[in-house]
Amino acid sequence: TRLPITGVSVLIAVSFQGALLRAAETQPPAALFAMCHDTHDARQRTLSEQAEMLAELGFDGAGHLWFGGVEERLKTLDEHALRLFQIYERVNLAASPPYDTQRLDQLLPVLKGRNVQIALLFGGGAPSDDSLDDRAVEILRAMADKAAGYGVVLVLYPHRHNWVETVDDGLRVARKVERENLGVVFNLCHWALVDREENLKLLLERAMPHLLCVTINGSDSPAAVKTPGGKWIAPLDEGDYDVQRLVRLLEILDIGERSVCSAIDQYHSVSKAAGGTASPDLGH
Repeated sequence: TRLPITGVSVLIAVSFQGALLRAAETQPPAALFAMCHDTHDARQRTLSEQAEMLAELGFDGAGHLWFGGVEERLKTLDEHALRLFQIYERVNLAASPPYDTQRLDQLLPVLKGRNVQIALLFGGGAPSDDSLDDRAVEILRAMADKAAGYGVVLVLYPHRHNWVETVDDGLRVARKVERENLGVVFNLCHWALVDREENLKLLLERAMPHLLCVTINGSDSPAAVKTPGGKWIAPLDEGDYDVQRLVRLLEILDIGERSVCSAIDQYHSVSKAAGGTASPDLGH
């Protein structure tokens, strides 16, 4: 079988973006987009040059790191008939305001109708400290309610050493927030750093109702990445971890076509890293 292609990657070689918008009556068209090339582009291309590169490589769009430069990113992508899929932003639970609220207010009208996700990384607290949940819920409810009117979806991005460090951290918070336009990310490389292989299936089963993004990359096994020299981010064809096993598991769990919050989620898989080669058929 073959998974429909519509997801993320670059340094992180694949991603899935679920469409959770209530207004969506059909699945979005298949798309292949790049992420993390803002800071990991060895040649330090301009945004226009990056857009030209992505178009030449066959990507359908890009993710974007942080709230700065979004308008230029949109302009350069539009000029190459490419789409903006995700924007990353940091939230500091110990700060007031916890993120650039004024900048978000500026961006939401610009993002209206573009079906963009905002992926959130969290600081200001020790990893997995649930005593900060109430603070996070307050912030996220306000942010999600504001974003919903523009068709923007929020996803909680687990990152090692961050407050949301694990997928379960994200699930705990998402369940408390109770907003239809908020979900979680499964990030292969950060999962491998903090979890164990035997936990994967049960974790994905727990995550499925809220899972809106899956990033996939070449990697060594979770045990190996915790040792000196272990690869935790690599091209898809490197490392000893069986990425196809994860893809098959996602198929078994029916991530490819499922109903969540009265909408259809679609698995967006990507099998090409920028500047590299890979089969577009991870499902094989």
